[in-house]
Amino acid sequence: MDTIEQKLEARLGRIHTRQRLGIEAAHGHRVLGQGLNFFHPENWYSTHALIRFAIQLVGMYERGQRNARNLQVKKNSIHLPHLPDEFHDFRILHLTDLHVDMDDRNLNALIQTVANLHYDICVLTGDYRAQTHGEIDSAVAGMQQLVTMLKQPIYGVLGNHDSIRMLPALESMGIIMLMNEVTILEKDDAQIFLAGVDDPHYFRVDNLEKAARDIPEQAVSLLLSHTPEIYRQAAHADFDVMFCGHTHGGQICLPGGIPLTLDSNCPRYLGAGKWRYHQMQGYTSVGAGTSIVNARFNCLPEVTIHHLLKAQ
Repeated sequence: MDTIEQKLEARLGRIHTRQRLGIEAAHGHRVLGQGLNFFHPENWYSTHALIRFAIQLVGMYERGQRNARNLQVKKNSIHLPHLPDEFHDFRILHLTDLHVDMDDRNLNALIQTVANLHYDICVLTGDYRAQTHGEIDSAVAGMQQLVTMLKQPIYGVLGNHDSIRMLPALESMGIIMLMNEVTILEKDDAQIFLAGVDDPHYFRVDNLEKAARDIPEQAVSLLLSHTPEIYRQAAHADFDVMFCGHTHGGQICLPGGIPLTLDSNCPRYLGAGKWRYHQMQGYTSVGAGTSIVNARFNCLPEVTIHHLLKAQ
């Protein structure tokens, strides 16, 4: 057993660690099968060059790259009738699908965008790495650059692009990683609960029951998940709000922001922006980075500030 595996077993337990490492080793290159979806285009690397060539052929690649650096700051209000008064106007910066090692220009644009934002906490909903397998050093170095510009505390979960071997490095940066775990956010004498699950999309190592186990029934509860695909399970676990990403909003969309594909096993209305399922409110960010090809069309990247408001 190598040192990193020992550290992970001490942090996560033997079963979670071996599931994650085993799937990474055995299925890291699979295009078909595994996960909630049957087809995983992010793992089919020959398509990356094909899509890039097609965009270049029509003379749109430079424009697509400029779009990928044109970050938007979105604001989303979340009204909760049982929110403690102390958390009224509590602000959460939500970043997702950063893919920080895709292009240094994208990372620099992200750093400049977040540098002067005002928020109480930051949450990260996964996919820090561009590739789905291989080395992690470039992604770790990119995350280190970003984290120095973010206000603490920072909470995060892993996505389907992320290796479990990144976990110790991310936590050493001060990111509080929620691996099927919950933490308490406190303000004066009031509390709300923030839970996070490991990747449900490809690795399928999410455990909502474990994450929600210690949340009191009447407490405000927020959930971080890389993907919206577990929206039904989360709603029936009585979470009030779910923050997620993964879809990129389609990334390459038709005019009007109509996605060609969302790579997500959920209704299209959950693919981007604000949504509701039963009593649970949700938000799927289109993400700050790019995947497969470094270009965006009719779907600009975003960072999001969520405002928690006490409903009157």
